[in-house]
Amino acid sequence: MNKAIFLDRDGVLNHEIYDYICRVEDFKILDYQIPVLKKFFDEGYLLIVITNQGGIALKRYTEQELAIMHQMLRNAFVAKGADIAGFYYCPHHPTVGGECKCRKPASGMILDAIDMYDIDPVQSVMIGDKPRDVEAANGAGVKGILIEPDEQIDYEKVKEVLKRESLV
Repeated sequence: MNKAIFLDRDGVLNHEIYDYICRVEDFKILDYQIPVLKKFFDEGYLLIVITNQGGIALKRYTEQELAIMHQMLRNAFVAKGADIAGFYYCPHHPTVGGECKCRKPASGMILDAIDMYDIDPVQSVMIGDKPRDVEAANGAGVKGILIEPDEQIDYEKVKEVLKRESLV
């Protein structure tokens, strides 16, 4: 089975603006995260983005604009010798069409990735900047790490969490 580092997007991989990032020119990659995540990539971890993108349901931006942002992110990682295996996003919003199984804190996107990439949840971790990221991870049997928005990921802290036997 594979192991993975699941990553929230806004506030973890790109600058958090506390609103929807609707324009490609407002998408600012946190380049300082790449070397830390490349270490995990080099150790055989899959890097997988798990992100709520309710702005699509609210018609604030399109899936094509989102795809451009994700390609920019992937290009930044590839340029530094790493890659992002997959991008999972929830295009729904509870005010448009009600609840869904994929929007965090639900675990649907993580469970889909686990199934698609044959991932062992016990050997994996989710890094996010909101409690719902950790809740979604735990619901899928994955350990969660909560960081502050735009906080640099601490390699040693992630390794410590990965060694833990329980989710907490």
